Amino acid sequence: MKQQVALAAVTTTAATVMAVVALVRQYWKAKQDRQWGKCQRILRKFARDCSTPVPKLWQVANAMVCDMGASLSSSDEATSSLNMFVSYASPLPTGINEKGMYYGVNLRQTKILMVCGRLQGKNQPISDLYVDEVPIPSSVMIGTSQELYDYIAAELVKFSSAHPEKDDEASANDKKLGFTVSSGDDQSTAISGSNIKLKNFAADTTGVKDLITGMNRALEKHGLKLRVHALVDDIVGNLAGGRYYDKDCVAAITLGMGTNAAYVDTTQSAPRWHDSLPKKGEIVVCMEWGNFNTCHLPITQYDTSLDAASSNPGHRIFEKMISGMYLGEIVRRVLVRMAQEAALFGQNVPPKLLIPYLLRSPDMAAMHQDTSEDREVVHEKLKEIFGITNLTTMTRELVAEVCDIVTERGARLAGAGTVAIVKKLGRIANRRSVIIMEGGLYEHYRIFRNYLHSGVWEMLGNELSDNIVVEHSHGGAGTESNAAIELAIASVFFRPVTYFGLSIRSLLRFLGSC
Repeated sequence: MKQQVALAAVTTTAATVMAVVALVRQYWKAKQDRQWGKCQRILRKFARDCSTPVPKLWQVANAMVCDMGASLSSSDEATSSLNMFVSYASPLPTGINEKGMYYGVNLRQTKILMVCGRLQGKNQPISDLYVDEVPIPSSVMIGTSQELYDYIAAELVKFSSAHPEKDDEASANDKKLGFTVSSGDDQSTAISGSNIKLKNFAADTTGVKDLITGMNRALEKHGLKLRVHALVDDIVGNLAGGRYYDKDCVAAITLGMGTNAAYVDTTQSAPRWHDSLPKKGEIVVCMEWGNFNTCHLPITQYDTSLDAASSNPGHRIFEKMISGMYLGEIVRRVLVRMAQEAALFGQNVPPKLLIPYLLRSPDMAAMHQDTSEDREVVHEKLKEIFGITNLTTMTRELVAEVCDIVTERGARLAGAGTVAIVKKLGRIANRRSVIIMEGGLYEHYRIFRNYLHSGVWEMLGNELSDNIVVEHSHGGAGTESNAAIELAIASVFFRPVTYFGLSIRSLLRFLGSC
């Protein structure tokens, strides 16, 4: 009898435990379902707020066209979010008459990039292309400006000796040397008025004319028949290189960590600069389109918080939606909300997930373009960057979907800007227009590139889409050789340095409003 009672008690206890376990499991499953539902609601709202249907893209494009016109206007009453500048390139290369060896220098944060290439004219490709990058010694970094110029000139002597002109190309006269100063991701290059600030150098501030004079003095001292006439910004260099290859090239766009655009217009279209422009002909306009802003942009709460926490709140709004510096950060902010409000990564928010800009756009692109069945790259990246482990396949898919929403919006907005430039020129309906693209987003991020192309095609339809040709710049930004040689080519067609103060502003990619 006692055994039966004990057995019954054990059975009852076991049944009770099993019932409790079942209830606990049911509770946790219901909680997880609620949390997952919350994640899905956050995702769906984010997707709606980011949506870029064709009518929205046209609103953005038309607003940009209006701002472009207002920025070029001579009227003091015209208002524009764009602060465009004429680059005074005249004329652009044709690819037909340019012949000989061209040299260029790019002064970077701690390095010098030297490049040369032989132009053969008659629409022939550039040949004998050579690139060399040398570090700047610490002794030069802490020295005077003239010591820096002397070092550059000495390195140019070695470079030009290794890659000389042919005898029939030699000239008794000095040749122009392409020269550019690059701003890095850490904003190591800044400008104020007619001064350039190089924050990595002891002699950290120099006048534009002083740089030109000092560099030419060093070139003469070292016996080089090269002279700097102007500093060339890279976006205009890309446009000049594109025109060298194709006479229908009307614009160049950079889509990398930062973004900018330049296009070819007529002098009549820029009454603001009529006093300093020739009466007719072509001009190159640096758009600084990262500053573009309109009420039609699909701005979300995550964009607003990103902008508020930035070093330049209220500025560079377009850039903050389409450039590589910010795409990963937008994704991170969405994931933070899902983690905080819906426990996407467990009951505790991973500490590293709260660190701004820890998710870089290349890592975001790797997760987005992961084609493995269980999204292994997503798992690896989240573990490597944020220390997040034990993710379900559904969670990995959700992270990839957030990346997709951010990428699609950014790429299609860039496409709308591309269409805006061609519309401003009145070329959509009846003329072929080539747009040169460069930068890591376009070159390496396949899905971004596809979304940009499809956005342009959807806006124009079958009949007109063939009139806009969007293509990568020749050679690719990855090797840097093409972009550098384009700088060298473009510099030859620039007017004297007295106009420098207008064109150099497009170096201010990562700074606030000019």
